[in-house]
Amino acid sequence: MLIARSTQEAHLYMDLHACACGAESFEREHRLDERDGVLVAVYEGVCPQCGRARSFAFRLTDELPPAPPAFGGQEPSRIIDPGEFLWVADQVATDTGLRLLHTPPAGRHEQREGSAFALAAVEEVLKFLPRGLDRVPAELFTSERGREIHGRTPHRFERAALLENIARKRRILESLDHVGPQPGA
Repeated sequence: MLIARSTQEAHLYMDLHACACGAESFEREHRLDERDGVLVAVYEGVCPQCGRARSFAFRLTDELPPAPPAFGGQEPSRIIDPGEFLWVADQVATDTGLRLLHTPPAGRHEQREGSAFALAAVEEVLKFLPRGLDRVPAELFTSERGREIHGRTPHRFERAALLENIARKRRILESLDHVGPQPGA
């Protein structure tokens, strides 16, 4: 069974696993079940493109889930590999960056959520880095997408590159915190 550290991680996993027809998203209904004494989060829905039933079940970890946008605690994900997290960070950061280019300074704070999500995804990649190593080991890339990204750009999974990526995303987030109206203000 899939083991999710948070609702955020479960949703990202589902987003990364398209329907057999290729549709990437679906309306999800959520419920909690108990299976063999373990709490399980079940998400079900119908593919809007082909009508197939979609269902995912995640065993929840005992650890208290972190507040969004974080995906989990200190341990790396068991269901999303480091390449997938970096791919997600790239996609969200690119989208958010394009939005920032076309947003007047007073409205840029609205892009904070996307920037924070991209930062959280890169921080997840760092969790796959074992103590004493300077790069994420190739065997930890278990998805096709993850192996492809690692194969094309292995240097992006080196400690120094990850730390610089995180620092850059934090600087962007800080700059967004200093412009425009704050949420709830």
